[in-house]
Amino acid sequence: MSILKLNGLRLSRMIIAGANELTAHKQLVDAMNVFPVPDGDTGTNMSLTVLAAARESEKSSSLRVDEVSKLAASGALRGARGNSGVITSQLFRGFSKGLEGLAEAGVLDLAVALDKGVQTAYKAVMKPKEGTILTVARACAEAAAKLSLETDDMEIFLKGVVDYGHEVLAKTPDMLPVLKQAGVVDAGGRGLLYVLEGALKHINDDGPISVAEPTKSETTDFAALASIENEDITFGYCTEFFINVKNPDDATVQMLKSYLGTIGDSIVCVSDEEIIKIHVHTDHPGLAIEKALSIGSLSGLKIDNMREQHTNRIDFHATASSEVEALEKAPEEENKAELPKKDIGFVSISAGKGLSDIFRNLGVDEIIEGGQTMNPSTEDILNAVDKINADHIIILPNNKNIILAAEQAVELCENKKLFIVPTRSVPQGISALFCNAEGLGAEEMVEEMKEAIQTVSTVSVTYAVRDTSFGEKTITEGDILGMLNDEIVVVAKDVTEGTKEVLKQTITEDNEMVSIYYGSDVTEEDAQEIADFIEENYPDCEVEIQNGDQPLYFYIISVE
Repeated sequence: MSILKLNGLRLSRMIIAGANELTAHKQLVDAMNVFPVPDGDTGTNMSLTVLAAARESEKSSSLRVDEVSKLAASGALRGARGNSGVITSQLFRGFSKGLEGLAEAGVLDLAVALDKGVQTAYKAVMKPKEGTILTVARACAEAAAKLSLETDDMEIFLKGVVDYGHEVLAKTPDMLPVLKQAGVVDAGGRGLLYVLEGALKHINDDGPISVAEPTKSETTDFAALASIENEDITFGYCTEFFINVKNPDDATVQMLKSYLGTIGDSIVCVSDEEIIKIHVHTDHPGLAIEKALSIGSLSGLKIDNMREQHTNRIDFHATASSEVEALEKAPEEENKAELPKKDIGFVSISAGKGLSDIFRNLGVDEIIEGGQTMNPSTEDILNAVDKINADHIIILPNNKNIILAAEQAVELCENKKLFIVPTRSVPQGISALFCNAEGLGAEEMVEEMKEAIQTVSTVSVTYAVRDTSFGEKTITEGDILGMLNDEIVVVAKDVTEGTKEVLKQTITEDNEMVSIYYGSDVTEEDAQEIADFIEENYPDCEVEIQNGDQPLYFYIISVE
């Protein structure tokens, strides 16, 4: 019997089935990661994000698709991990928007909702790239629009969407040279299709279905290394703010977006029921603010002079969501109230007891275990923020794949002012904390931190998890990989020799300080050999050794 309409219960089962399908194949998606290092991967992040959506929908017994989709979107938003997870959460958010007011949904309704999801996800990324999950999502939405005019059978409709998604996925290596070079299709796009395939497989099921919980080992897998280029600085001021306005109409938003296009670029102009979120690079931030004030009051104003900072930060901006209610107070609320109130608190992501101890000694209030071996979710970050008795919180992601989740936490936090210092490595996080000085306000301290991290080069030494070729380098599983600021520069057979070689390509006569953080798989004596090599060859450099105790990475080395 053909299914012509989805109600809330069937939609919930399909969301759960999609999450389970991705979870079952998450390791295959992980293996598609472009880089062969053990920072793996997209499958893990997407799986945990969609599982969060599934858990929320599982709680509902509503027969309405709008209510179930809203719960799923809320779960995905708070559970989003890594760049791929945050983009996935935005697909859910837009999909939910497209189903607003509907008790049931037919193929035309789903086509509209899928398109709304794509629009929302594209708007959440400052500099979208084709050949990624965004491309595959857009292809699925385009197929849905076409098929909705040809059939009202839900199963035929969804199968056509999935089939066309696979056609476009196969073309992603032609869109992104780095995919072709690594011999893989886009991992995020494949993950998205697993979700849709799971939903398709169970579209006719009427019985109960449960969310498949990840095992402990699955929740400690690795996060993807995104390959995002830094944008050229054409306009000098990165300007961001919210316009507080109830139910802004599309014409107002489009008018504002068009105006911003005349004074700048890198524009994000998105809205929900309570705010319009603005991001623009311009040489005249005052003009943007003046135009916005003609619409409503402003909040969250931030202006950065990018030319002075010479920043290479990755600025992904998730859209704000008034649909997500404030998180419940943590159980520690009573104890937190007893802590002395401070103006500025710090949250840092860290992997390894030694590194965590270093961050605590430098004044960090809350450590989130994660980083290379696990991307914390947006909710993990918000929970850490909630434990700190301070009005201003500075977050140090210490990994480029956590920055987007941290930005999303900023959008969702209602009772404290959050700041992100876009640290892409542990050494950058440590360097930033040396700017923690009495008398500095939060905004001033953040700016000093952003400047400080630009002087840090990060060397990391790990191993290859699979055979591949990268650029002109042939890599065999088990090879030692020496990386400089996330770029593989050395392939070796020996940890010590590989480390020395990458340091030769990193240290210059201008460097004054090298800090060696050795991992759990090497000894202090091994690290001392590296230090002796530096002191012998670069006598003007001061060298220090710290036990980082980090997994997977033999060394993380800061060069300043």
